[in-house]
Amino acid sequence: MRIAIAGGTGLVGTMAVEMAEAAGHRVTVLARARGTDLVAGHGLEKALDGIEAVVDVTNVTTLSAKRSTRFFSAVTTNLLAAGHAAGVRHHVVLSIVGVDRAPYGYYAGKRAQERLVEVGPVPWTILRATQFHEMAEIAYESAGFGPVHLAPRMRTRPVAAREVAGHLVDLVAGAPASRVVEVAGPQEESLVEMIRAYALATGSRSWIPAVSLPGAFGRAQRDGTLLPGTDAVVGSQTFDDWIRALASR
Repeated sequence: MRIAIAGGTGLVGTMAVEMAEAAGHRVTVLARARGTDLVAGHGLEKALDGIEAVVDVTNVTTLSAKRSTRFFSAVTTNLLAAGHAAGVRHHVVLSIVGVDRAPYGYYAGKRAQERLVEVGPVPWTILRATQFHEMAEIAYESAGFGPVHLAPRMRTRPVAAREVAGHLVDLVAGAPASRVVEVAGPQEESLVEMIRAYALATGSRSWIPAVSLPGAFGRAQRDGTLLPGTDAVVGSQTFDDWIRALASR
């Protein structure tokens, strides 16, 4: 199958590209570094010529609802329009568990993305996943101020990014399934303790105080709103497994 992976140079995207190619698919990477501007739509018509299915794992680094919504709305609108014109038969999107219950900040953009796909012209599948183990590293790096690294309080069921990539590759090869079951990690974790464990594993001696983010999104992080349902598909790699692998490098 000829597959295009939007955001194929990112964390999950690179894994999905590798796994799709290993499964025998012909993969086109849609990213600015590969000559395609997804926000402006430049290069999409040529890139999607002959493509049968699209996987969208694009991402933007922001906590702003306005910026997130603007980014995902533009990317999704362009991908759906170009995909429909090119005869794409399946549009697969990676979303996040809880975006409908807490459509704030970054999540507002992901929810806008879902809505556009749901009413769009291309048959679709949306896969919602919980946070990745790598969120500990991302949060540590993004909230650092000299020797201090803030750790937001959050309940999460982190999942291996590679396992999510594998689910996406399996889904794109199948028939459009609308919204599928959520994917989550094997056990609940505290994001604060995840960040501290990451720091310890990488030799950091930073002070890592726990903080509660304000507003509705901060409450959703703390009260379990963003945890998966009981019918979630459960991954196999625990966060402790990931930390041990990181520490052994």
